[in-house]
Amino acid sequence: MSLLAARRPEVDLDRVRTALGAVHDPEIGRPLAELGMLGEITARRGHVRVGVRLTTASCPLVDELRHAVTTVVSVEAGVRDVEVAFTAMAPRERAEFADRLKQAAPPLTAALGIGGTRVYAIASGKGGVGKSTVTANLAVALAAQGKRVGVLDADVWGYSMPQLFGVRRNPVVLGELMLPVPAHGVGLMSIGFFVDEERPVIWRGPMLHKALQQFVTDTYWGRLDALLVDLPPGTGDATLSLLEFLPDTTLLAVTTPQTTATVVAARVARMAAELGVPLAGVIENMTAAVCGSCGEHTAIFGTGGGSVLAQAAGAPLLGQVPLDVELREAGDRGVPVVVDAPDSASARELARIATALPTPQRTLAGRALPLSVVARPAPNPDVRSM
Repeated sequence: MSLLAARRPEVDLDRVRTALGAVHDPEIGRPLAELGMLGEITARRGHVRVGVRLTTASCPLVDELRHAVTTVVSVEAGVRDVEVAFTAMAPRERAEFADRLKQAAPPLTAALGIGGTRVYAIASGKGGVGKSTVTANLAVALAAQGKRVGVLDADVWGYSMPQLFGVRRNPVVLGELMLPVPAHGVGLMSIGFFVDEERPVIWRGPMLHKALQQFVTDTYWGRLDALLVDLPPGTGDATLSLLEFLPDTTLLAVTTPQTTATVVAARVARMAAELGVPLAGVIENMTAAVCGSCGEHTAIFGTGGGSVLAQAAGAPLLGQVPLDVELREAGDRGVPVVVDAPDSASARELARIATALPTPQRTLAGRALPLSVVARPAPNPDVRSM
């Protein structure tokens, strides 16, 4: 045995297990040990072998997980190298794993309200105003603040979250429970993960309603701070279904400065008022085109539309997002601009809006309140009234 090997301290496996407590599953966002995903941990002459049990053999984040485990273990005293041995759970283990997830976190619908998950539904009266781009970037900006954020792509016919986040794969399914697809610190669920990119979704109302219901109730969202819902344009079935599934939703209206877009977006504000859904504010997108060479701003779509809509709806104008080259290029690359070009004008404004998002305040007016009936004890025949 060499002198170097003789001087090498023994690896403390208890310290290794403690260190591994900092490693979270990248899809679920919880510690591996808590999830029961850690297998046998052994050490011999500085070589540490860590067993990790995956929910599926085709886990797309295995490299990320290996890197995280190797990083935290390799700094422990006496560790020479780290081997991460992955195995896939058997069907029975996957079912038990899904049951543990359901028990560990309440359903999304039970976590709403004061102190729970804030739900922002991003709406627009017409397509083409950049609603999905705003949704994606607000979500990533909130995640950068340390928030636990999910995005539900409810625009079933015109889904765009897979493109905007640069992800193309099916979610992991555990029995009847789906796991959101992680990207840039955000959990995503979209019909685009289940169909070919070129294939149109041709669904009538009942199929749409069922799909949205599954996205809400059959998805393990975990304990979210905020859920952003990208609604389809207009005031149709998808919007009504989501408001039914998530009654504590707050709307954010997106418009451009153009008069046509503002007039159409006003219908969303009126819908919110008629349904008793609070409108948190208005975001004006494409306020002005920014020249990539000189920085000059040109109001291609006119001016004032966002302010007019906000005033008519009695809601604040939360921000005005300029249209710059960085915003367009980031969307084409599948990376939100707040990550791809954080110093651009559009990214700075989107990040500022995310910081200033108002906390939803839902009124109880017009809502059915749960009532409980208290049974009165039967009178005691041996006790006479006074």
